[in-house]
Amino acid sequence: MRNAAGLTILAACLASGQEKQVVPLSLSRAVEIAVSPDGATRARLALEQVHVADARGRQALGALLPNVDGSYTFRDFTQNMQAFGIQIPAIPGLNFQFPTLVGPIAVNDWRATASQSIFDLAAIRRYQAARAQVSAAKADEGGTKNMVKGAVAKAYLNAVRADAALETAKANVALAERVLRQAKSQKDAGAGTGIEVTRSEVVLANERQRMIRAAEERSAARLNLMRAMNIGMDADLELTDPLKYTPAEMPEAKKALEAARELRPELKAQAERERAAKLNYESVKYERLPSAHAFGDYGTIGKSGEQMLPTRTAGVQVRIPLWDGGRRDARRTESAALMRQEGIRVRDTAQQVELEIRLALEALKSAESQVAVALEALAQSEKELAHAQRRYEAGVSSGLEVTEAQTRVARAREENVQAVCRQKAARVDLGVAVGNIDM
Repeated sequence: MRNAAGLTILAACLASGQEKQVVPLSLSRAVEIAVSPDGATRARLALEQVHVADARGRQALGALLPNVDGSYTFRDFTQNMQAFGIQIPAIPGLNFQFPTLVGPIAVNDWRATASQSIFDLAAIRRYQAARAQVSAAKADEGGTKNMVKGAVAKAYLNAVRADAALETAKANVALAERVLRQAKSQKDAGAGTGIEVTRSEVVLANERQRMIRAAEERSAARLNLMRAMNIGMDADLELTDPLKYTPAEMPEAKKALEAARELRPELKAQAERERAAKLNYESVKYERLPSAHAFGDYGTIGKSGEQMLPTRTAGVQVRIPLWDGGRRDARRTESAALMRQEGIRVRDTAQQVELEIRLALEALKSAESQVAVALEALAQSEKELAHAQRRYEAGVSSGLEVTEAQTRVARAREENVQAVCRQKAARVDLGVAVGNIDM
């Protein structure tokens, strides 16, 4: 209900007329919208697959429940009695011959029929297999939502990174403008040269070019975020969670694997698919057993009116399979192969989960180190720039030293933004690998 209300508010904001209203959006809210009933396409498709599996389960249950039908039959027929070996001889002394062709006869038959499975172990196993497929579909939906959360979280982080990159580019342009003003001031004072001014102008032009590219990347990142959330792409979003570095806890691989075995929906889904394959195999195997069904009907039959009389039928049918041309054995071989396939997939899925966790841990460890190095490099480059500017103002160095220091500061800022984004993305990847993304 809260998701629907939030989506309604968001839609109203997007349709507010020519003057767009800024929509604040946090990371947790973006994920919440994406996994809502009207959210990301993959999550909606997974939910529909649950409905498909549930419908198939109800179909399998129908073979175990009573089946009741009503019918009306009208027949108008003639019959050749001799075709059935019925021939009544003429009565001696009478000029009368019993007719060979009987009819036409008109018959109305109003009838209700019912049947009920008494014992059919194969049908029971088929129903159990269908229910296992429902459980697998629900687990798949959980896995899909987990993947959608990860994709939206990374899209949000990329959008925030693009915002930070644009701000960094603007700061670099502002720094280049200050250096250019300083170079012009030094030249006007006779302490600088024209080449230093030209060099500063080239650096400023390059930084402005980077700022234009950063603005383009920011727009693209926001469009990708809105597409991942499955909302209108004309929204004016205000991302409220800044790109701020927070040290991550580094869990042990063993504990992360234990948590994944409990939390990853993919493992449960594959286990349920293996169970369904085993039950399908048993259903084919049990088709060799006898099955019993009860049946009956009740209705009225006759020409019309008072000639309509009630009739009924009731009975039990026991079916004993003997030989079907080898089709049952072939199906049993097929279902056994499918069962072995699912067993192989269970082991492969477990190995894939372990690989994802170990890769995510390595990526997070590397990202933490990269952030530490990037922060140190940024601090040192800013010190270098401040020192170079003082030396240049004192006339003991050229503007080239300031320009080079300025370039290193700009690159250090960009690397710091990239490193923090990689660290946060690695945390998301680890959450997806374990099966629990804490927003």
